[in-house]
Amino acid sequence: MQHQPVTMSDVARAAGVSVTTVSYVLSGKRPVAPAKREAVQAAIAELGFRLNTVAQSLRTGRSSTVALIIPDIANPFYAQLARGLQDALRPGQYHVVVCNTNAERAEELHYLDDVVKRCLDGVVITPSWLAPDDFDAIRAAGIPVVVSADSEWSGLDQVRADSHEAVDEAVGHLARQGHERLGMLVGPAGTPGGDPRLELFRAAARRHGLELPAGLVVRGKHTREAGAAGLRRLMSRKNPPTAVAFVNDRTAIGALEAAEQMGLTVPSDVALIGHDDIELASLVRPRLSTIRYPAYEVGSTCGRLLLERLGGRVSPSQVALRTRFVLRESA
Repeated sequence: MQHQPVTMSDVARAAGVSVTTVSYVLSGKRPVAPAKREAVQAAIAELGFRLNTVAQSLRTGRSSTVALIIPDIANPFYAQLARGLQDALRPGQYHVVVCNTNAERAEELHYLDDVVKRCLDGVVITPSWLAPDDFDAIRAAGIPVVVSADSEWSGLDQVRADSHEAVDEAVGHLARQGHERLGMLVGPAGTPGGDPRLELFRAAARRHGLELPAGLVVRGKHTREAGAAGLRRLMSRKNPPTAVAFVNDRTAIGALEAAEQMGLTVPSDVALIGHDDIELASLVRPRLSTIRYPAYEVGSTCGRLLLERLGGRVSPSQVALRTRFVLRESA
């Protein structure tokens, strides 16, 4: 014979409290006297009660779920970002669902549409190909959005890197080491956000008397394979760079592997500088010099901004997190 599911009313009767008190214990939204809380928890354990989150979502209009939309789930930077976001949202009892776009516009749009259809409570996103008007539908639905990106997004909550001082320090170090030509691997052409990291290195190169010519800028995905291919292209130039900066650490690590295969010594033949300071940056050999961008803090700050929005804040907030240059063996 099939047993009827245990309800909150059953729990309330067993604990000798009201259904409202059971609801407050489950949601944590209101304080409950310790004795009553213990009675409810004991009744839940004895009866084997399980909260039907789907029914709760239909009843309240809240999913208690936030989407994290990222371009590459294999990049350790985003694993740390996700951890920081989850830790920040945990006190509000929000769950994080990770959505990997492979840095494709169609996937980004698909996930944004899915967020609206599923009535999720918020979105944290690192966009690759989106423009501000792509968020019109999700904003019209009243779903808060936090963007994690270097380029500025007006009208939206955003966490971005403040890398002016770190990049200037990195390029200054290269200049003092006698480097003259700087190359760089950046992302694909045509992204709406442009190339803010390229512009920072280009400006710093001018200040320190280095060249960063257009012919020494190559484009590719943010992967190890693209980093290896990019270094091979750069070092095949008639006047190759003496130092190369990379859009992230994964591409720089790919370049380290390619340099070894090409018989190049890093940094004496070519110096390499990454960006992000993922854990692998200090484990490869030679250890990678890089611009440290604190991924966990990015995620936790995104979570804080999202909670503020869910709590009623109306005006957009922009937070710039300072990066720093970490000098290791590759430069």
